[in-house]
Amino acid sequence: MIFEELPAFAAALPRAGALAGLDLGAKTIGVAVSDRTRTVATPLETIRRRGFGRDAARLLDIAEGRQIVGFVLGLPFNMDGSEGPRCQSTRAFARNLSRLSALPIAYWDERLSTVAAERALLEADTSRARRAEVIDQVAAGYILQGALDRLAGLERAP
Repeated sequence: MIFEELPAFAAALPRAGALAGLDLGAKTIGVAVSDRTRTVATPLETIRRRGFGRDAARLLDIAEGRQIVGFVLGLPFNMDGSEGPRCQSTRAFARNLSRLSALPIAYWDERLSTVAAERALLEADTSRARRAEVIDQVAAGYILQGALDRLAGLERAP
């Protein structure tokens, strides 16, 4: 099931369990995972895109191995908030993934996540080659952490 709003996604999740965050690009998919308490997002890996079937199989392997209970996909809105072709591609990916898995899927506004990831890697004095290797998974970490923080806020709200 795919959720546009995080509160509905939260209601569909079990009380505890890890989430996976995805930064979908044309050539790669950055993957990050949370801990079971959904407090901290950690970059995990970058999947080289090889077609939806193979990409989805790898994501579902990760989900099974890490006991993932839901996916958070970065939705790449334009800076003015409108949706372009990249949003359409992400939504199509989510629809196709939902046909293969019963795990809930939510979207998270990913504007500037790659910029934030790049800045963090530069501040950490990461080499250009290493930045290229990990930028997508670090961006996925930013996407997932934003969603985790919002989910925590929903739990605290009366």
